[in-house]
Amino acid sequence: MDVAEFIEARRPRWEQLESLLDKAETGGLRLLSLEEARALGKMYRAVSSDLLWVRARSGSADVSAYLNDLVGRAYALTYPGKRLRIAEVWVFVSRGFPALLRREWRMYLASVLMLLAGAGFGYIGMVMDPDAAHYLVPAEHLKIDPSERAAQEASGQGMSVEEQAYFSSFLFTHNIQVAFLAFALGITVGIGTALMLFVNGLFLGALAQVYAAKGLAGWFWAWILPHGIPEITAICIAGAAGLVIARGMAAPRGLPRGVALRQEAVTAVKLLFGTLALFVLAGLIEGTVSQIHPPRLSVAFKVSFALAVGTGVYAYLCSDFLRAWREGASPSP
Repeated sequence: MDVAEFIEARRPRWEQLESLLDKAETGGLRLLSLEEARALGKMYRAVSSDLLWVRARSGSADVSAYLNDLVGRAYALTYPGKRLRIAEVWVFVSRGFPALLRREWRMYLASVLMLLAGAGFGYIGMVMDPDAAHYLVPAEHLKIDPSERAAQEASGQGMSVEEQAYFSSFLFTHNIQVAFLAFALGITVGIGTALMLFVNGLFLGALAQVYAAKGLAGWFWAWILPHGIPEITAICIAGAAGLVIARGMAAPRGLPRGVALRQEAVTAVKLLFGTLALFVLAGLIEGTVSQIHPPRLSVAFKVSFALAVGTGVYAYLCSDFLRAWREGASPSP
């Protein structure tokens, strides 16, 4: 049987399945009679076989796409999956995510080291060649001298509330984009992820040196650390997610590379999902405490606040390490 004859013979079955799918998608499976529901299941399996037949013989691309759509729609109705419940999200956020981070701590540590390497390079680069600021310091920070900015903030002539809100929104969006890029670039066997982390660390280190050279190191860290601790932590976790994907490509552990990649992708997506709470926390702090500068909030207060936030963040992230340590330290009954 050639492709044209096959299509002509199977078309009535495809049209019948399409009619049942239209009915079920409009009003739900309850609209189908028992016989129609059984017919839908049988035709789903039969049309799946038809799709394989057409693909194996390099049949019409339009027919293949049509059958693929039918099979996909039938699958979605036949196996709708389980709805995500708030309780399940809470269990993951409170326990599952720290446990996952504990399993992938090596990937997280690698991400942190890459970012720190970039920060060190940026700081030393600026010490060695201050003229490199045009290449190492983000453009938006070249427009005003650090001393002038600190003086403006102290005199109340800094950014307005609207400007602060816009700036915070920009940084929040930008950092989420950085995190998603660090995750997605894992598909480059981790090379893109490593570069993303290094470059962001480089900008941070270079900017820190610019403020330190003006005697404003304390002012700078009081500005950065309150939101920076959860924010940088989230970016490094996203980087760890990208490295997990890279691991699936580079070290499939005896599995077919596609299978290993799919397995690692599940872990990576969970790691990325877990960063959302950290980004929300960072965004809230960035729009409030971080933008209130001395003398309204002192350097000592803001650094103390940052340390308190950091302690809370890492107490949460390391909670599974602590649980495992307690269980290991407990005497056997």
